[in-house]
Amino acid sequence: MLNSTDIQFLLVIRESASLLATAHKLGLTASAVTQRLQQLERKLGIQLVDRSARQLQFTDEGELLCQRGVGIIDEIAGLMETLHARRHGMVGRLAINAPFGFGRRYVASVVAAFRQRYPDVDIRMTLSDQPLVASSDRSDLVIHIGELRSSNLISHYIAPNRRLLCASPAFIERYGLPAHPQDLATLPTIALHENNEDVTLWQLRSRCTTVNIRMQPILISNDGEVIRQWAVEGLGVIMCSEWDVADVLAEGKLLPLLPDWRLPDANVVALTHQGAGLPERTRAFMRMMQEQFQPQAPWRQR
Repeated sequence: MLNSTDIQFLLVIRESASLLATAHKLGLTASAVTQRLQQLERKLGIQLVDRSARQLQFTDEGELLCQRGVGIIDEIAGLMETLHARRHGMVGRLAINAPFGFGRRYVASVVAAFRQRYPDVDIRMTLSDQPLVASSDRSDLVIHIGELRSSNLISHYIAPNRRLLCASPAFIERYGLPAHPQDLATLPTIALHENNEDVTLWQLRSRCTTVNIRMQPILISNDGEVIRQWAVEGLGVIMCSEWDVADVLAEGKLLPLLPDWRLPDANVVALTHQGAGLPERTRAFMRMMQEQFQPQAPWRQR
């Protein structure tokens, strides 16, 4: 199979007008140049250079290959320049996957600001309760919240986020405050189903103690706003992200439970398929996301 290196080698021979001059230009011996030319001719099954004449002459086939080859080399060079510009410039397509609630509340506004700043970047944002699964079509960026289990994706930190246990004042008045994680097993609970996680296993830690509670939720939804509303209406205890309930906690519509116990953190991260060589548009969008939560995430400013 002919490649661009073969064409470039043949073009150097034509420019040099002799195998000896070609050897000097390439830093090779004359015999090495001859052997490489012979290998190329054997690979193609045709003679490219007539070496029996006094001066080096190309056969018709060799001349044709050189003439067409110049265009091919120029096209490859142009393609590489375009790729370089796309990597280091703000052009091209940016495909983003994000969770429903967080995507609507925080990612959408960054997308709008990014588009205004870089109008030559076409953006497609997909919201899903399973953004990791939805990203199977090679999205450029996946916004993920929570633990990242086995994955070949590269994680980039965006913002801090804790998980909390919450219930409404009316629910607490009816059932009382749980004093220990084990008490949760006797209370109605509501679960958020996302990222194919085990939503019925709640793990809490206090100092050196870890308690795992297997819940039996009375309600399950794949939409965080729905389970938050159910909790506000007093239907059960929810485990939720602080970004999602900071406003209703500040308003007193929900109250935190078991403050001495901590759930695993669920930090906000951006996931990419590679660490190095990311297009500038992808890196710039991640920087804009990170800047939105500096110096403090909005859910911690209340």
